Amino acid sequence: MVRRFLAYSLAHNRPVKVLLMEEMKYKNITVIDLSDDQVAYLTAGRKKPLVLPISQILSASYARGDDGDTLKYAAMEEKNESDSE
Repeated sequence: MVRRFLAYSLAHNRPVKVLLMEEMKYKNITVIDLSDDQVAYLTAGRKKPLVLPISQILSASYARGDDGDTLKYAAMEEKNESDSE
């Protein structure tokens, strides 16, 4: 289930809330790269990406204010894609 939330964050450029094993605290992260065994992400306070093994993430869920309804953001995502071209 953790991988699904990470893939959601990557696909829709939305933050997700994760519980990290070594810190035992929740963080909001935005995934920028996802491989089989690790994830590269950004946090709100950092501009430099961090890399973490997926095994270090205990749980994941939607960030506060996000209900996972991707249809709400579809028009906004399409606009961003057309602007970048």
